[in-house]
Amino acid sequence: MLATAGMAAAQDLPDFTGLVRDNSPAVVNISTTQEARTQRSRMPDIPGMPDPDQLPEGHPFRDFMDRFMDEDGQPAPRFDSRSLGSGFIISEDGYIMTNHHVVEQASEIIVRLNDRRELEAELVGADDRTDLALLKVEADGLPTVDTGASSDLQVGEWVLAIGSPFGFEYSVTAGIISAKGRSLPTENYVPFLQTDVAINPGNSGGPLFNLDGEVIGVNSHIYSRSGGFQGISFAIPIELAMEVAEQLRSGGEVSRAWLGVVIQDVTRDLAESFGMDRPEGALVAQVLPDSPAAKAGLEPGDVIVEFNGRDIPSSGSLPPIVGRAGVGSTAPVVVLRDGERRSIDVTLEQLPESAGQPSRAQPGGPDGEFEELGMAVEPLNDERREALELDDAVEGVVVTGVSGGPAAEAGLAPGDVITRVNRSPISGLEALQQALDEAPSGSSVPLLVLRDQSQRFLALRMP
Repeated sequence: MLATAGMAAAQDLPDFTGLVRDNSPAVVNISTTQEARTQRSRMPDIPGMPDPDQLPEGHPFRDFMDRFMDEDGQPAPRFDSRSLGSGFIISEDGYIMTNHHVVEQASEIIVRLNDRRELEAELVGADDRTDLALLKVEADGLPTVDTGASSDLQVGEWVLAIGSPFGFEYSVTAGIISAKGRSLPTENYVPFLQTDVAINPGNSGGPLFNLDGEVIGVNSHIYSRSGGFQGISFAIPIELAMEVAEQLRSGGEVSRAWLGVVIQDVTRDLAESFGMDRPEGALVAQVLPDSPAAKAGLEPGDVIVEFNGRDIPSSGSLPPIVGRAGVGSTAPVVVLRDGERRSIDVTLEQLPESAGQPSRAQPGGPDGEFEELGMAVEPLNDERREALELDDAVEGVVVTGVSGGPAAEAGLAPGDVITRVNRSPISGLEALQQALDEAPSGSSVPLLVLRDQSQRFLALRMP
């Protein structure tokens, strides 16, 4: 009975053998060489340590220094490091898709085909924002993959990966789609497919197939505390990958649209503070100067719920949609403002190079006390503006201490600059006190906070 039940269950599982046989010839192994230089350290100055240059020829210590330490002005020794990854052929004339991080800073790229041929590849172009790269080898009549549509995938659907984990070529692993549209902190422009397919170092850049033998994703990331597979992996949707490949093929770089806002998720408390029925959309915490959003009239506190006709369920869903819109096109943006829906037309521009990370300023001691809220604040003076690297146009009050209570629950921290309360600008302590006095007890009040040169909303629950 048990044996019969087991055989019946096995018959219900998909048979991947035909898929692997038909598609593995188009999957490649990629090895790269990175040229690096290292500088040997000079011997530190230690009291009592003799100067090698002052020692006589033949002295053991001088011989040691001459053998192992560099002379000033001499080039450091060079070494080559190697890395492995995967890729797949998308055209018969030798274009190959892989990850940007597989070929980053490579001085040599070697592609190994299924028939054991090894070809040197040229980097056509790479896009670090999507972690994609396009390679070209000189060959004709190569086997290629068929591409499908990741948008047609259902959570729970079977998928299969072919790649070179830890250098083991043409290894096959299978699993299911765990989630769609995942956003990762360092990859704002990719709505990742999450799977439980075993992906390990060396699988990066390889294809993810559906049961029809179509590539629906490019394996890119794993979530791991050990460096190995722990049940969660991520793939770039193939539609996005092919769009990037086409742009890299035609111009060597990727053009991406820009809205010019800093956004955050709408939490339950923030939704209540803005009078929303439920958390949804992307909350605008900051509108960047001279950006398309600023020119169109978007404001901090607007909640973007639609962009160019597409719903925005959360903040993570907005950047990929904006990035894939046409540069120079005009997109209708539906926002919630003061409890009302309004549509604003925004003319999108080219995404500029990202700015550097702002520095963290150190706050000073407390001045104004709001004991019931568990925080202390202080007016912005010249000294504090300089310490926080703030422009003269910024107005608000500085949080100098958080002792617990509603302020801590809201996420306020010393060094935060409160610039608005419930859409009212805060020019000083009196304005802050008045705005808080007007908030009903038990209500959730939105605070616009400037932290590390970036703005965000926090929901403060009034006692």
